Amino acid sequence: MPTLDFGLFYEIPVAAPWHERSERDAYHRVIAQAVLGEQVGFSHFWTVEHHFLSEFSHCSAPEALYGAVAARTKTIRIGHGVRLLPFPYNHPIRAAEMAALLDCVCDGRLEFGTGRSATRDELEGFGIDPNETRGMWEEALDVIVGAWTTDVFSWEGTHFHLPPRRVLPKPLQKPHPPLWMASTSPASHEIAGRKGLGLLSFTIGVPPEELASRIALYRNGLKEARPAGKFVNDRAATFTMVHCAETDAEARRNAAESVMWYFRRSIELIGSVAAWQEGRELGSYDYTRMLRALNLSDVTFPLLDDMDAVIVGDPQTCIRKVKRYREAGCDQLLCLMQPYDIPADAVTRSIELFGRYVIPAFR
Repeated sequence: MPTLDFGLFYEIPVAAPWHERSERDAYHRVIAQAVLGEQVGFSHFWTVEHHFLSEFSHCSAPEALYGAVAARTKTIRIGHGVRLLPFPYNHPIRAAEMAALLDCVCDGRLEFGTGRSATRDELEGFGIDPNETRGMWEEALDVIVGAWTTDVFSWEGTHFHLPPRRVLPKPLQKPHPPLWMASTSPASHEIAGRKGLGLLSFTIGVPPEELASRIALYRNGLKEARPAGKFVNDRAATFTMVHCAETDAEARRNAAESVMWYFRRSIELIGSVAAWQEGRELGSYDYTRMLRALNLSDVTFPLLDDMDAVIVGDPQTCIRKVKRYREAGCDQLLCLMQPYDIPADAVTRSIELFGRYVIPAFR
């Protein structure tokens, strides 16, 4: 079987009630865990970009965090998981500049994932029409690649305009860092393949057999790839919640409540787009209607655990569960070690145990 890469993945939740150092402490814990992750064998460090999502994610300016991680690490690759491209979240020229500078600072360790966002709080907060996001994302990605790979670059498009300018700096990796796409719906998995982008599959509560069908859609798309970048990135990464402890019972005690909080809040946030746009054609956000209709009371931690939609247990249990993700076609597992409010020392221990016992089983 092929090897499997492992990445630490962060939303950076800050559970209430807050004190004046709550956010500061959360960021510093993440930095320390990134350093530890590199030491114990994790190959990648990823965070989201989210706005206005109280408690769920306080990671609105990840590029600042990446600089701190880059300064304290040597080999772990640093991933935007993902940079939001619809304007005014980020102008594509500014996104290109910030990513290129980071790639220089971290000595060519950047992975550049992009997406559109899928919550009412964010889209409405920035005044973005959901039906415009696909077009803005596609055009912004073209602008970014052009800015990175062209000496003097200009652009005249539907959403963005730039007279001839030398966009600086250029990324250290040539022709540019690996490109990835956030995918939630089945259709977006195939789109990622057709665009020759690495897959970041952010499916929540999905068992490995369903993941396999979505990765198959991605692989089918790759067969007809017309890459958005200068090369095809054919890697498939998927996210899941992970907690490793000395025993299965301890792992479940530590993680069950936070896992269920994250699951329910995620479904509520994504389903909020359907509620907000009631009566309108949702287009590429149509999948949010299905999530809004989901009866959350039917989903329990034992259900998610039994179908291996989460990886919670002792090292041997984690190895057994991870094997199913590899068999599903996953090339990299994005491990969300802190879904909400697991004690910090338990998260640290989980990273240590996973690195010592689980990762070597897939080398």
